[in-house]
Amino acid sequence: MTRRRNSSSARSDDEQKMTAEILAPAGDEQTAYAAIHAGADAIYLGLTQFSAREGAANFDGDALSRVTRFAHLLGVKVYVALNTLVKDSETAAFFSAVREAWERGADAILMQDIFLGAAVKEKYPEIVLHLSTQGGCCNVHGAKVAKEHGFSRVVLARETPLSDIRHISDIIETEGFVQGALCTCFSGQCYFSSFAGNNSGNRGRCKQPCRKLYSIDRKGYEERAYALSLADLSVGECVGELLKAGVRSLKIEGRMRRPAYCAAAVKYVRECLGGDKEGMRGAISDLKRAFNRGNYTRGLMFGQDNLLSRSVQGHIGEEVGKVVLKGGKPFCESDFRPQKGDGFKILRGGREVGGAVPAGGGKGGFYLHADARLLGGDTVCVTTDGASSSRVLQGKRTRKIELHLRLFAGEFPKITWMGWEFIGETRLESAKNAPLDEAQVSASFERTDGLPFTPAVTLETDGVFLPRSALNSLRRAFYAALCERIDPKRTVGEAVFEVPQLPPAKTKKCALIARNVGNADINIVKPSDYSRLPSGGKGVYLYLPPLFTEADETLLAPRFKDFEGIYCEGDYGLSLAEKYGVKLFAGTGFNLTNRYAVAAILRHGVEFFALSKEISAAEQAALDTEGAFALCEGAIKVMDLCYCPFEKNCSSCDRREFYTLTDAEGRKFPLRRYVLNGCRFEVYNCAPLLCDLGAARLTDRSAEPKGEPTRGHSIRSMV
Repeated sequence: MTRRRNSSSARSDDEQKMTAEILAPAGDEQTAYAAIHAGADAIYLGLTQFSAREGAANFDGDALSRVTRFAHLLGVKVYVALNTLVKDSETAAFFSAVREAWERGADAILMQDIFLGAAVKEKYPEIVLHLSTQGGCCNVHGAKVAKEHGFSRVVLARETPLSDIRHISDIIETEGFVQGALCTCFSGQCYFSSFAGNNSGNRGRCKQPCRKLYSIDRKGYEERAYALSLADLSVGECVGELLKAGVRSLKIEGRMRRPAYCAAAVKYVRECLGGDKEGMRGAISDLKRAFNRGNYTRGLMFGQDNLLSRSVQGHIGEEVGKVVLKGGKPFCESDFRPQKGDGFKILRGGREVGGAVPAGGGKGGFYLHADARLLGGDTVCVTTDGASSSRVLQGKRTRKIELHLRLFAGEFPKITWMGWEFIGETRLESAKNAPLDEAQVSASFERTDGLPFTPAVTLETDGVFLPRSALNSLRRAFYAALCERIDPKRTVGEAVFEVPQLPPAKTKKCALIARNVGNADINIVKPSDYSRLPSGGKGVYLYLPPLFTEADETLLAPRFKDFEGIYCEGDYGLSLAEKYGVKLFAGTGFNLTNRYAVAAILRHGVEFFALSKEISAAEQAALDTEGAFALCEGAIKVMDLCYCPFEKNCSSCDRREFYTLTDAEGRKFPLRRYVLNGCRFEVYNCAPLLCDLGAARLTDRSAEPKGEPTRGHSIRSMV
């Protein structure tokens, strides 16, 4: 493949670092200001609706206006995440929320649904759209689809290989995660919380079942552990590799985390860009004390073999010493000197023992109080460090503005800033005895009334008189005008979004997902090993997972012609099918939840498509049209794992296709291994699906270890 580098990719390392955007999370106003003062170039936040982090405080309209005004005065951008799945009954409210966010100052809107994005862009072409990581963009085909539907940036799926990122960045601006929590499942395809606990992650209500204890029926994994919990991401110095790959924005995850964490993360990324080793050591120490799960991983994009944090689920902080017993009392030998309010976590053999608090100082360390019995050799990690929090939150970011005031008798006051002139409303009079001087004017303008300005004033005058009240009034009027100059109000007006009408379904078909070819109307083959594909044939589609890399395409594309088409679990399928001239069955991973999305699929000429697993039978019925299928029988895939839950212990692997994941309540979730350029895994719900939706049926039997598929187990299309 011939690849043309875009102009940003050809820049020098220093130029790339200068143009890199550090993007910080903000779950509330306090965190937003902390991130800005710490040096973020942009922040992202959610509103009180349609946010993928519903558990955060989030922002109402007035709070959004306050934050965007403050940020813009400092040259900081604000991106608003409206990135949940949007149901058919919610589309009007969604479009209204997009418009309000833009008019209140959002610099871009993050969305998951590319088809709703296209509808927004058609009515409001000036609105900037970024495709959320929930959109699952992991290859050039997904990038092309996003760009064709009006998006100017994609937030890369965290699983995207670095080599693929380079090619995606040639097509569209890219944003990549560099710090924060990692989702266990492929971006936007997790249904575990939805089916296991009735709280949809794609709707912002994830209860994190991946952070619970599980056992697996494989030797060495029978004991319950955090079998699916990943360590937090921290790419550190590897940010340079992302920049060389063309990534424009370096994203920090954490809208549910405290202001000190967000500030510490921003400062750490800034130090990594600067390359100062000493500064990086101090910054990573503060970051670990703010939040540290699993001592960090560089993630799949850098080929990290082991991402799991099986022994520790939560915040473990930074190690500061070891326990010794003095007079029977636990004592931490350490250079660290705790303050009142500091807290610790104790680890033994890498596992959590419990928490502790300081109980007085001593020579060479400090005593500890803990509910659990502490033993000599236990590791002491500080998890709450008041001094560190104060350090990362100190400082105030302001914007230096150079002001030139011309105050001459008989003229209107004139204030100049960067070539822009502000003219006062009252003519000035000559002073009879006490003319204004530069010190008085500077003292007045230094009172910025909370605005983030540091003014430097020069005065040109022939000696005028201006009462203090009038000077203060002039200052307030000027600053109000300056704010409007820097951050002008915008309005896009109200557009009419016509709800698409869907033609009625005329036929009923059955579609079957299985490891072998069945006898349904449409057979979707989901191999155990993609290097050994069946012969295919008429009515047979090849199943392609949500993570589909260039290496996967190289392996499988030569065989596409042997099948009637491809069944894809991501939007990338639109471009991939077009490139190879094959039919597309748009899978449940497209997450079609509203008529705008379904109508768009039909306009693309897609003959068959599955509706989202996360809408009810009644909601699916409202989207009934020719070619639409609904999953109504068989297995419910709730997770795509793009890593090995057995820590890539390949030498001892039994290479079974099926395992069982058992939770603390005894619920058993099938765990399936398949091979596609290495091992990948899928998790299925503990209970199979069996319902009659009166729709075209889609049956998934790929999680059944035994038995051949039969027509009686297939899915039919919606009616």
